[in-house]
Amino acid sequence: MARENVNAEENTNVKDGFTPVEYDPKYILMVNNLKKHFAIKGGMISKPVGWVKAVDGVTFNLKRGTTMGLVGESGCGKTTTGRAILRLSGKKTAGQVLFNGREVYDLTAREMRSMRTKMQIIFQDPFSSLSPRLPVGEIIGEAVREHKIVPKEEFNDYIDRIMDNCGLQPFHKVRYPHEFSGGQRQRICIARALALNPEFVVCDEPVSALDVSIQAQIINLLEDLQEKFKLSYLFISHDLSVVEHISDAVGVMYLGNLVEYGETKDIFSSPLHPYTKALFSAIPVPDPNARMNRIVLEGSIPSPANPPSGCKFHTRCPYCMDKCKTEEPQQRELEPGHYVVCHLYDGESGVKHDAKGGAETDGENA
Repeated sequence: MARENVNAEENTNVKDGFTPVEYDPKYILMVNNLKKHFAIKGGMISKPVGWVKAVDGVTFNLKRGTTMGLVGESGCGKTTTGRAILRLSGKKTAGQVLFNGREVYDLTAREMRSMRTKMQIIFQDPFSSLSPRLPVGEIIGEAVREHKIVPKEEFNDYIDRIMDNCGLQPFHKVRYPHEFSGGQRQRICIARALALNPEFVVCDEPVSALDVSIQAQIINLLEDLQEKFKLSYLFISHDLSVVEHISDAVGVMYLGNLVEYGETKDIFSSPLHPYTKALFSAIPVPDPNARMNRIVLEGSIPSPANPPSGCKFHTRCPYCMDKCKTEEPQQRELEPGHYVVCHLYDGESGVKHDAKGGAETDGENA
């Protein structure tokens, strides 16, 4: 009975306020209020005693042939969002994931198998994501053979073309992953994803484990492949400079929520959310004489298993008001394509923001 009550409470919480969206052909991916909660089990029979709200209401749209950057601190839910979109983390808790107008979580096993070729992922650690027992040619070609991408007689030539597109040589096919450098291993991961002719690729921090010079090579490779094959990327990263360079749009995540979302030029020139401003203030400037206006957030990130009420950021926000502690803010479009989730923009807080994203306070609301 207790287990039924916990499940009933969870289902009630996650479905309140959910409104399905209609498919718009200009978007290859439409994510609407996506939630992915993991059960915390305890007791003798391992029944659910709580929930880790890893992804707790993420909404965004990705235009065809473009890149969306997803940024935020470690543990904010970036990777889980990417995996949930690809249906790699079991069932969703709530929300919609429309890929080319089809709900990913409504597909049958056979339909999902076919869809896998159109949705791929590049993992963060190239070494652990490659089988040490298979040569590179087999790693890249295994899924090609399984999904019958090309006829048998064209298989070897096809693998050679894919490897050439990713900067690998034909003689690399007989070598094993441990014989390559980190940058070469990441090229192998990219070739493995590209071999299935995908339309959408989740890039889960693909350059974080690489040297700076190698990072530039991989980023340039991803951009060249995007232009050549008309790919769409969800680019997850901690490096804001890389995200600014490669992304057409940027989403900022905090504790499972997307707190700000918009075009890259708008986000970087005029950040709105206090958390976004704090993140951007930490971007290093290659000028020893430049004066840094660093915003240091106090406190630590709350647990996703027990998030604060109201706005989840209010425990660390320098502009926290009483309503922030009790009322959950709603997503608002302050300018075309630029969305923010913050009570500072409710129109009644008395806080005005200048063009550079700074804040001026009126009265005692600060």
